[in-house]
Amino acid sequence: MENFRNYYEILGVPRKATNDAIKQAYRKLARQYHPDLNPGDKSAEERFKLLGEAYEVLSDQEKRSQYEQFSQYWKQKGFQRPRPAAKRTETEAETERSGPRISLEDFGFGEFSDFNKFIDQLLNRRPSVARRAAAEEANGYAASATDGYGTRSRATQTARAPGGRRDAEADLNIPLEKAYLGGRERIRLEDGRSLEVNMPGGMVTGQRIRLRGQGVGGGNLYLRIEVEPHPFFQLQGNDIYCRVPITPSEAVLGGPIEVPTLDGPVRLTLPQGAQSGQVLKMTGRGYPIGHERRGDQLVELEIVIPTVLNDREKALYRDLLEVESLNPRTNLPV
Repeated sequence: MENFRNYYEILGVPRKATNDAIKQAYRKLARQYHPDLNPGDKSAEERFKLLGEAYEVLSDQEKRSQYEQFSQYWKQKGFQRPRPAAKRTETEAETERSGPRISLEDFGFGEFSDFNKFIDQLLNRRPSVARRAAAEEANGYAASATDGYGTRSRATQTARAPGGRRDAEADLNIPLEKAYLGGRERIRLEDGRSLEVNMPGGMVTGQRIRLRGQGVGGGNLYLRIEVEPHPFFQLQGNDIYCRVPITPSEAVLGGPIEVPTLDGPVRLTLPQGAQSGQVLKMTGRGYPIGHERRGDQLVELEIVIPTVLNDREKALYRDLLEVESLNPRTNLPV
C-alpha cells in the first residue's frame, strides 16, 4: 500500500473542505503546473496529472466517500467484505459513453491488493502503464500513444482475428479544448510509428476511435478517449458549466460582461439585481450534439466583494450607505 496518495494534501485542502474550496484549489494549481506553461518539464506534467486525478475523486461526492472509506483501511493487511472483482466487458460499438457510476455496495475492499487498483476501478479506467506492461508484453503486444500535448497512454490487446491479426486499444488523454475542436493530431506509437489521426470534434470520455489496420498484423487500433478535467469549464452532459465572478456594481446595475467560452470570449448581458448563485444560460454555446446541434453554456454568477478600496471608492460606498433603501434584515424570522 505504499502507493497510497493523499488527495487532500495534493490539492492543499483540509479533509472537511467544501466542493468550492476543492475546485478553487485545483484551478489555482492546474494553472501553475499546466504542461503548456511548463514545456519540457516532466515533473510539472506528472504533477498536473496527479492534480487531475485528485480533483476527479474529491469533486464527486460518491467517489470522495468511497475514497475516504478505503483510506481508513489502506494501512491494514485486510479490508472489508472481500468479494471477487466484477468482470468488465467491452462493447463493439465504435463510439460509446462511459458506464454507470459505481456504488459503495460494489466495493469489497479485500479485492484490491494496492491503492492503484482501487483507484482504477473507482474512476472506471484501465490499470496504469507500469502495472500492465509485463502482462501486455507477455501477450505479444505493447504500445503507447502520445498526442501533441505529450500525454502518454498504453495500448492493450483486445481481440484476436484470423491470420494472426489482433486488435488493440490505447487510452488517450486529451485536454477539453482539443476534445471540443477535434482536428488532425499526430500520435507516436512505441514501435516507432507516427500516425496522423483526424479527430472528430466534440469527443467525450469513453468514446472509441478506430484506426483501421493499425493494430497487430493488420488488425485495428482503437483509441479510447479520456477528456481531462478543466480548471474553468466543466462538462455536464452536452452543457458546459462555469462560474464567473462579477462586482457588486455589475450585479446591481446589470449590463454586458465578457464570458469565456470554448469558442473564445462572448458577451453576456447581466440582468439588474443579479444574485450570487444565479445561473444564466448561453444557448447553443455548449458541447456539440451530433453535427448540427449544441448544448448550452451555464454560467453561475459569483459576486465578489472588494477587500481593498481606494479613498474615492470608500467615499462612494459611504454615500450609498446613507441613501440606499434596502434593509436585508427586515424580515428575519426572529
